[in-house]
Formats: sequence, structure tokens, C-alpha cells
Amino acid sequence: MLMKDRGKLVIWPAYLDKTKSRSKGRIISRRTSVETPTLNEIDMAAKKLGLNPEVEEDKSYPRSWWEPRGRVLIDDNAPKTHIARRICATIKEMRSA
Repeated sequence: MLMKDRGKLVIWPAYLDKTKSRSKGRIISRRTSVETPTLNEIDMAAKKLGLNPEVEEDKSYPRSWWEPRGRVLIDDNAPKTHIARRICATIKEMRSA
């Protein structure tokens, strides 16, 4: 098995989704998360933060394997929860503008 995403963090939309419970995959608090983030929003936020995102639309989150929502690979330069909070804050800024 080839690990092409070594040195990258995987950000699934479920990690940031306010409508999901922790057991369904959300990794940050409801207060800091956003409602139903799209791959495009996550990609744009990661670009603004300089995280060199790569979008993989054909992937399915393992806990909800039946719905292919995709994932975003970003540079691994901080803890995943810290990056997830920053991405959510950027998405909130983009939505309010």
C-alpha cells in the first residue's frame, strides 16, 4: 500500500459539522463548528490559511461509508483540532461576508 498522503492531515467534513454528534465524527465543539460545511468551503478556507489543500471528492468517511462526501488533505503543521478550529473560523468569516 502506497501512502501518498504522508505528512498530510485528513479533514473530513464530518469533523467540522455542527449537525453531527461526537460519536458521528465531529472533533471540535458545537460552538466553534459550522453547519454542513462543503468540500469547496473547506478547500477555500485551507487555501486562505496557507495549508496547501488537496481535495479528494470520491472518498467516503468510514463512519458513514454509504455517503461519498469527500475529504481534504492539508499540510500537517499543527494539531488536527487546532487546524479544524481555524478552518471553521475562516468558513464563518467567508459565510458572513
